[in-house]
Amino acid sequence: MSFLIRTKQKFSRFFKGLMKKKQMRVGIYGPPNAGKTTLSNRIVRDWTGDAVGPVSEIPHETRRARRKEGVTISDETGNSVTIDIVDTPGVTTKIDYKEFLEYGIEADEAIVRAREATEGVAEAMHWLREDIDGVIYMLDSTQDPFVQVNIMLIGIIESRDLPVIIVANKTDLPDAAPSRIKSAFPQHPVISISGLEGTNVEELYDKMIEYFG
Repeated sequence: MSFLIRTKQKFSRFFKGLMKKKQMRVGIYGPPNAGKTTLSNRIVRDWTGDAVGPVSEIPHETRRARRKEGVTISDETGNSVTIDIVDTPGVTTKIDYKEFLEYGIEADEAIVRAREATEGVAEAMHWLREDIDGVIYMLDSTQDPFVQVNIMLIGIIESRDLPVIIVANKTDLPDAAPSRIKSAFPQHPVISISGLEGTNVEELYDKMIEYFG
């Protein structure tokens, strides 16, 4: 093969790479203990066999954004989307170290956790402003949606006009009322799931292909 032909092939591959569609970075956001890491792990396990991070009943267990790249989700008709999943810390306006004391954590460690969690929230919001291309906004369907919603987070999502899917989680619990979340967000698709049990995640996957593809 001549040098000229090889050079043309290299340039062809180069320009195809430039024209390739950017892989979306999808952030899973929501309040503490809404089930963000549980859902992140389920998505990643279902499609890669891997996991994102540990799950705990202790609030703010996720204190840094964690990313899994190149997760391809597909449906029975052959449609698919490849995305990076970003599991973020629970977004809240104030993190008090005393929250951790209730779970038997010593004061010194609780103070460290609170500081790390605060830094993690700031990091998550920075990602949302700069690096996130789509959002899965998780809410606990056993709780009042208006108490859980972070106005600043919603403001950033709307100002950047990001595609967003609302997830009403924890439908496996007896006091779940996902209809309240659907009523609160009529302008967005709302998918009711149990991230723990995997109930209705197929509908979520279909919506992710539609919204993030």
